[in-house]
Amino acid sequence: MAGLRWRPPSCIRLSRWALPSNREQGKSLDAEELTRRYVAGETIEGLVGSTGWTYWRVRNTLLSKGVTLRPSKIQLPPTPPGLVNAYNSGRSIRQLGAIHGMSYNQTRRVLLAEGVVLRPPGRQ
Repeated sequence: MAGLRWRPPSCIRLSRWALPSNREQGKSLDAEELTRRYVAGETIEGLVGSTGWTYWRVRNTLLSKGVTLRPSKIQLPPTPPGLVNAYNSGRSIRQLGAIHGMSYNQTRRVLLAEGVVLRPPGRQ
């Protein structure tokens, strides 16, 4: 048997996920540094972009270090001028959404973010 090299059986495939990607090579970042940057205010998406790690790898690393993750923020469009006044004058959320090119849910969230107390559903 001299000269024969051992090969893994054909049923065992080396996954490309088991090896560091080209983006990860040369980017040494330990879990403590990752944690420090997240606690300082950097987002998971920002850490993914700067490290080359996957979203889940960054997330799981932070969780394994006992970090409490911040809730994701829903990006609201800027409040169109006159939206709050029109709602307070009697316009419906659906009417305002159609006028300003926003969905019902977006319009509702913008009004709530502006501190408007919504009317109960139905004709008032």
